[in-house]
Amino acid sequence: MSPLEILGFVLSVIAVWLTARQHIWCWPIGIASVIVYAVVFIDVKLYSDAALQVIYIFLQAYGWTIWLRTGPSPAVQRPVNRIPGASAALLLAAGAAATGAVGYMMATRTDAALPYWDAGTTVFSLVAQWLMARKVLECWGLWIVVDVVYVGIYLAKNLRLTALLYGIFIALAWYGWQQWHSDLHNPRPA
Repeated sequence: MSPLEILGFVLSVIAVWLTARQHIWCWPIGIASVIVYAVVFIDVKLYSDAALQVIYIFLQAYGWTIWLRTGPSPAVQRPVNRIPGASAALLLAAGAAATGAVGYMMATRTDAALPYWDAGTTVFSLVAQWLMARKVLECWGLWIVVDVVYVGIYLAKNLRLTALLYGIFIALAWYGWQQWHSDLHNPRPA
């Protein structure tokens, strides 16, 4: 357990908790946490996860921009919404195909640890993060599935604190789903 892993842990918990509460500060704190975790993951040769953190910087900025835009009126935040079934199926199929491609590349061109598991969590984390930036309720269910797999990966790589973090993320994702579900038809004031 390194000091950087501890810092990433603390920042990440705060960022996800703020996201579940739909607080705009989730984005800048999230940017700080992903920068820290990019370094941690490079250290343990989880290259897909490290690359994911770099992409998260841009997705965090995108989410921050989207959330700063108001909802139907200046007095109401951007509302929580749902994804149509056909769109969800398309995202899952594209995610599975991308997982195979990234996993193959990592398995054949790098010394990556757990290349297909790492690729799958990376790809579906991108999907979940994009859905979160768009305030789509189903992002939380996808985060739960991804985070369960991450716990196993991080335990296998002896990143115990990070595995604990992703266990906490599972609980926070459940909390986020409940919060966003209750706000689905009752947008919050800006």
